[in-house]
Amino acid sequence: MIDAMGKVYLVGAGPGDVAYLTVKAYNLLQQAQVLVYDALVDEQLLQCVPPDCLKVDVGKRGGKPSTSQAEINKLLVNYCQQGKRVVRLKSGDPFIFGRCTAEIEALKAAGCAFAVVPGISSALAAPLLAAIPLTDPVLSRCFAVLTAHEPEALDWEALSRLETLVILMGGQHLAEIVHRLIKQGRSRLTPIAIIRWAGTPNQEIWVAQLGNILEQTAGLSLSPVVIVIGEVVGLRNYLQPETISSENLTLAQTFSPSPMSGNSQLPLCGKTILVTRAVGQSSQFCDRLTAVGATVIEMPTLEIGPPSSWEALDHAIANLPQFDWLILTSTNGVDYFFDRLTAQGKDARTLANTKIAVVGEKTAQSLKQRGLQPDFIPPNFVADSLVENFPENLAGKKVLFPRVESGGREVLVKELTAKNAEVIEVAAYQSCCPSTIPQAAELALQNHSVDIITFASSKTVQFFCQLINSRFTNHSDILAGVCIASIGPQTSKTCHALIGRVDVEAEEYTLDGLTQALINWAKNRD
Repeated sequence: MIDAMGKVYLVGAGPGDVAYLTVKAYNLLQQAQVLVYDALVDEQLLQCVPPDCLKVDVGKRGGKPSTSQAEINKLLVNYCQQGKRVVRLKSGDPFIFGRCTAEIEALKAAGCAFAVVPGISSALAAPLLAAIPLTDPVLSRCFAVLTAHEPEALDWEALSRLETLVILMGGQHLAEIVHRLIKQGRSRLTPIAIIRWAGTPNQEIWVAQLGNILEQTAGLSLSPVVIVIGEVVGLRNYLQPETISSENLTLAQTFSPSPMSGNSQLPLCGKTILVTRAVGQSSQFCDRLTAVGATVIEMPTLEIGPPSSWEALDHAIANLPQFDWLILTSTNGVDYFFDRLTAQGKDARTLANTKIAVVGEKTAQSLKQRGLQPDFIPPNFVADSLVENFPENLAGKKVLFPRVESGGREVLVKELTAKNAEVIEVAAYQSCCPSTIPQAAELALQNHSVDIITFASSKTVQFFCQLINSRFTNHSDILAGVCIASIGPQTSKTCHALIGRVDVEAEEYTLDGLTQALINWAKNRD
């Protein structure tokens, strides 16, 4: 239900990774009805909002087409006046170069309720993640944060006398920054660090001196970057951890653009893994991989939603007592079937005379969370095993199979029908390909920093190929040298058809099995 009065929350998204989001911000995202976000906001944060939340991309990226500030103000006011709970998500902290003043003035003029939620500014986080302290009892008793968006408007004479400078939005004006500081008497030997994509898996750092930094960064795209100038940059060599534990692995690996040697007890340390799963369904798998040392980048290749029509499923639910078996082959099938059962005013008692068969451990767990035990789980977590090991004669049995609307398990239906079962297929949900690739994933692929790509279903392979074929002209080069990892035979078959190879296949067709297969692969390579 929409509140009678709307409210706008101007929320800081932090430097990038969802791990640096505040608890307050995360809770607001989970309750958002409208999300208005900037270009530099990490794609993973967009998955924190409810499925029915309206997402509005307003750009605000230097040098590229973006929504005007006046239009953004109008959007916030309009949605608030409709009674919506609006989250205006800004990179970093809203009050540090966040252009909040114009938005707050517009909200106040329209009588709209608002609140401001702080975030971790990249001005503070980027130096920390690069192991550069902004203050030091000897080298830096103060620091200044400035934007170089309009360098001609700054007092460079005064700035040149400060011990430490932190410069945002300065990548395009690096040459002018260097020139103005040296002109005002700053030594050419002054240390400088440039931190690109701070707080993300693609973080890179260049450390040099004012006199030679332009040579080291010639031809590079320095956006988005945080620039740190001062003697404290030299402390970086002393403040990086010598050993890396599993708890600080992801943070420590951002200290250098080159791979660091990590804890040898973590088998996937130093490996960057691209995870392709459905939106919102990859967190547990990512946690498994991170726990064994991997750096994980998420690239959702599936968007799950309701079918184009509920008619067939509703008809089947109305006639559930007529079915001998209900077959569920995915957690999506479980969720959409039982949610629709509830929407029809029914519950699990309707299945009193119907047995349930499931494929896969995760599917069984999802069913148990609904308070139900499956009557049959095949010994191998694949659909073929279900028919081969079915506990009773299927001849004459009426089977209900709620499934994805298109591109699902045709082989299972054929094999059940071959056993003389009457199979009723109904669309319970639909899967489609996302329209974009998350920026972190695109950069990692483009920079050839991905070591492994995981696939947990044939659909993820199909949509992954569709996405990279639309984005990269040299898609075969993008995958050169990358380990292709599959969860099982059917997924591997699709990998061979569309990618041409499979390097790792799980022996147990689960996410735990896939994780173990990658550990074994890494050990054999070492």
